[in-house]
Amino acid sequence: MYRPDQTGIDDPTVLRAAMHEISFGALVTPHEGGIEISHVPWMVREEGTKTYLESHIARPNAHWTLAGAGQSVVMFQGPHAYISPSYYPSKQVHAKVVPTWGYIVAHAHGTFEAIQDGDWLHAHLSALSDRHEAGRANPWAMSDAPVAYIAALKRGIVGIRFDVSHMEGKWKVNQAKSEQDRAGTYHGLMSERSDMARDLAEALEFFPKADDQ
Repeated sequence: MYRPDQTGIDDPTVLRAAMHEISFGALVTPHEGGIEISHVPWMVREEGTKTYLESHIARPNAHWTLAGAGQSVVMFQGPHAYISPSYYPSKQVHAKVVPTWGYIVAHAHGTFEAIQDGDWLHAHLSALSDRHEAGRANPWAMSDAPVAYIAALKRGIVGIRFDVSHMEGKWKVNQAKSEQDRAGTYHGLMSERSDMARDLAEALEFFPKADDQ
């Protein structure tokens, strides 16, 4: 992934947190016939020094048959937004500014295995739903549905356990700009109606302020 200037993020703690927060990512696997892509929700697991991603796909989706066939990548796309030149105080000084797009992405590289064990699938689905139901007034749980119904649905899916070999991220949020234009970016994005724009503005606070340019 192209990561110029200060955009690269390699801290595994930061990347795992981003993947956990975003939750939804694309599993991409090249093969002899082309490229298979599946968009699915993920759980992030840490086991000692290892990181695993866990998900599931529909059994008719042939992607799971590529398990163990070689390297894959899971791509998580976080908040992104258009950044207007009107945000920058420097526009009034020299006008040498243009629009750009700000975004956050995290990639996990590795290999995956397909899991058909019913107990594993049940635990995975319970953890996934519990995570996203947490905090709701009336959270749904697996036990709310008939046992036979859940059992039938589990037969229609295959688990995916992704063994992460390395991670990389890119935070393109104008962190290399002057302090004044960084501040302009922050306030400009915070003024937008989009939640993603405001999330992107908050991400800019993650970076130490650069010297004025």
